[in-house]
Amino acid sequence: MSTAPSYVHGTSTLPLLGETIGENLRRTVERHGDAEALVVLSQGFRATYRQLWELTTQVARGLIALGVEKGDRVGLWSPNRFEWVVAQYAMARVGAILVNLNPAYKSSELEYSLRQSGTSVLLLASGFRQSDYRKMLEEVRPRCPELRLALVLEDDWGLLLSNGAKVSERTLADREAALQFDDPINIQYTSGTTGFPKGATLSHHNVLNNGYFIAETLRYGPADRVCIPVPFYHCFGMVIGNLACTSHGACMVVPGEAFDPLAVLQAVQAERCTSLYGVPTMFIAELDHPRFGEFDLSSLRTGVMAGSPCPVEVMKKVQSRMNMREVTICYGMTETSPVSTQSALDDPLDRRVSTVGRVHPHIEVKIVDAETGAVVPRGSPGELCTRGYSVMLGYWNNPEATKSSIDAAGWMHTGDLATMDADGYVKIVGRIKDMIIRGGENVYPREIEEFLHTHPGVSEAQVIGVPSEKYGEEVMAWVKVKPGAALTEKELVAFCTGKISTFKIPRYWKFVEEFPLTVTGKVQKFRMREISVGELGLQAAAAIKTA
Repeated sequence: MSTAPSYVHGTSTLPLLGETIGENLRRTVERHGDAEALVVLSQGFRATYRQLWELTTQVARGLIALGVEKGDRVGLWSPNRFEWVVAQYAMARVGAILVNLNPAYKSSELEYSLRQSGTSVLLLASGFRQSDYRKMLEEVRPRCPELRLALVLEDDWGLLLSNGAKVSERTLADREAALQFDDPINIQYTSGTTGFPKGATLSHHNVLNNGYFIAETLRYGPADRVCIPVPFYHCFGMVIGNLACTSHGACMVVPGEAFDPLAVLQAVQAERCTSLYGVPTMFIAELDHPRFGEFDLSSLRTGVMAGSPCPVEVMKKVQSRMNMREVTICYGMTETSPVSTQSALDDPLDRRVSTVGRVHPHIEVKIVDAETGAVVPRGSPGELCTRGYSVMLGYWNNPEATKSSIDAAGWMHTGDLATMDADGYVKIVGRIKDMIIRGGENVYPREIEEFLHTHPGVSEAQVIGVPSEKYGEEVMAWVKVKPGAALTEKELVAFCTGKISTFKIPRYWKFVEEFPLTVTGKVQKFRMREISVGELGLQAAAAIKTA
């Protein structure tokens, strides 16, 4: 083990962009105006960069006509549609702070986010899946005194566009000229699994530069067509997706309102996509789809897998069976805009499948002892911290939470356990709160999950800790079996025996068809624990950790 400290700084000959999102989009339009910018297959929508610019201009002027001032919070509550993308850039151009609202929100979550952010104008779809957005808004609106206006996309989009005619081009130009790249431009609410959600507040500088350097790593250009099945309300969609594309003149290809593996495969083939995004569960669903073999995916070369740890075996299949030879892993969090580390296209295979790459340009990363705060030696596990342009301005109207996450030296504490090797590659070994302590032994779920994925009958495995009177915690595995395969607890125990330490072999097993997921496809381990404790009838339920 190296005695060098676990600290790296992403030096770069490429400078940060010192401009607003609107200025950056304008430059792309000047260079690539006739190139296709946005394709939304579920709506039959297509626009070149010039057409996208004209649409954002109309909506920006429409927002000004409705009285939206710089710094006003404007909520956007919709699944993936072309209007979402247009509104994202229009709000940036008028200096409104876009409040991302999760399409899966129910009334109490909607009310909390609108009230906490002080949203004054809301753009919303009429509904999504079984949710009636109009009805939920009607229910909470009396308790949201700052909300003065709500526009339903299906009813009022035309009105928003026509209203723009009341505002001159000069008025919009004056507004844009008054904006600074450090202005807050976006509030994204964290999942709130440990209490009320917190609104990570991000600037033009935060998200534009992050999207730009992600695209640089992926070597995007105007010939690239990026399939984006991840939700826009999340930073994966609006930053790694949209801003990475528009900063480099690539085309955003949106398969549908929400993730559907068949729609993704169809979109990649029909649009000859060169890049594909997803969390690991999305790629697993695509690979396991019964019609997978029907599709020509030869146009793919790269993409991003992020959002949660990627099993090595899944990464290998994505590279070989989906033709994504240059697929990269991104690691980060909403509070860091989001990406802090990324694997490179030419990283050796073992590095790309077993690490989250190296530090991004202009960002610092260190790994510290969570108790003492001291930087640990290379190879030792500790909490990953990040510092630089990407760190959020703070949690909206929540200085206490901000102070507990960003220390006095400007380091964002991620809560993730990681190691750094001699070459600066970072490996995520778990969440501090996910780490299992069994009889005094530290057990990292990621390690066991990686091992279980090497079994030919395992499609996906997730490992949690559950309460134990004897050991404090015991290891439990939830396993999804591949189609056509049959597995028993006894077979899996035999598979583990002699290959991983006895204390790491799960004491409990549960075979499932699916895992509890967030709308972005992240596995909710806190829900897994709650369900497991109830089913197993374990005592000390109060000891359940929350993720």
